[in-house]
Amino acid sequence: MTRTSRFSRMAGVRMLKQRITTQLDRSGRIPFFQPHMGVNGAVIDLGHGPLVNFSSYNYLGLCGHPEISAAAKAAIDRYGTSVSASRIVSGEIPLHRELEQELADFLGSEDCLVFVGGYNTNVTTIGHLYGRRDLILYDEQSHNSIVSGTLMSGAERKRFRHNDVPALERQLREHRKEYGRVLVVVEGLYSMHGDVPDLAHLSEVCHRFDADLMMDEAHSLGTLGATGRGLIEHCGLSGHPVDIHMGTLSKTLASCGGFIAGDTCLVEYLRFLAPGFIFSVGLPPADAAAALAALRILRREPERVIRLQAVGKEFRRLMHAAGFPVELDGVSPIVPLLIGEQYRCMEVSHELQKRGINVQPVIYPAVPKNGSLLRFFLCADHTRQQLEFVVEQLLAVLAGTTATS
Repeated sequence: MTRTSRFSRMAGVRMLKQRITTQLDRSGRIPFFQPHMGVNGAVIDLGHGPLVNFSSYNYLGLCGHPEISAAAKAAIDRYGTSVSASRIVSGEIPLHRELEQELADFLGSEDCLVFVGGYNTNVTTIGHLYGRRDLILYDEQSHNSIVSGTLMSGAERKRFRHNDVPALERQLREHRKEYGRVLVVVEGLYSMHGDVPDLAHLSEVCHRFDADLMMDEAHSLGTLGATGRGLIEHCGLSGHPVDIHMGTLSKTLASCGGFIAGDTCLVEYLRFLAPGFIFSVGLPPADAAAALAALRILRREPERVIRLQAVGKEFRRLMHAAGFPVELDGVSPIVPLLIGEQYRCMEVSHELQKRGINVQPVIYPAVPKNGSLLRFFLCADHTRQQLEFVVEQLLAVLAGTTATS
């Protein structure tokens, strides 16, 4: 006899099953969790041949680089596949500190701490540094890991309108005196819409109101600035405009994990006391070696960053010339295209895939119900021919789905 799951009575489970059923009735397929057969780069194989790929964080094409793969294999040969313990006890290997020191040097920070997961980096850092007497202000388009960290902290939480520094300033002016410590959290590059904050203005406001500024550079490290050092370099700022500098290893750096860079006091405190660090296994040897090798290639070959930025400019120019509402002067490798209704968005994605293009839909609840969009993640290895091809096919598919919807 088949056992009925106790969780089947949950409202969320029933809602999910209904959405899956509706999607299967409309198209016979679910566009998510499709396994790929090789490296996820400018081209991808989902099991039926190569597709031009716009759904990869492999911005600089470093994942699959022979030098990085060789470093990961050598680390496995020396240390095995796991460090088999938390770093605070016996899970520390020399690669961990090498990576942290080179990341700190690259970013101009005093020190750095590497965590086993990017999501966990935000959750445990925010959740551990701030508490009930404090206030956390975060951009309304912040990543879920940031929101979860604010919840874990127990601090008072307030959102401010996306990239609206005057709105943030008004909240600080009204509420700052009510709290012990205040944290302001932004992202260096917002992954949903591909835009960036006014870092100079943010830093000045935070300094004036004695608030800590944290910046999540998951998508901006390696993509912004002349040498890929992120938003600070892109904005031409000097000194230390950010107090807590967060980033991930899973995008530009072709690995997995996250890090916090900052002053020695901050990093030492997290190293000995952050729950998500001391109660979690250390970064696996292969991941530490891969990130370190990728960082060294990034420093040695900044032309990869310049090439990625040129690809972004060319794609925006082609999309704009074709009549698509994209920001022509955008600087990021993320280009969103609003479609609207979620099932139509998934249909457009499916039609593009049949034509040789992989671009994933973003639907509710990641975006509002009628705000579904396609997100084009660009790679330094994309060619002009591939960019022209996707614009041509996108025009054809949207014309077809408009006529039949």
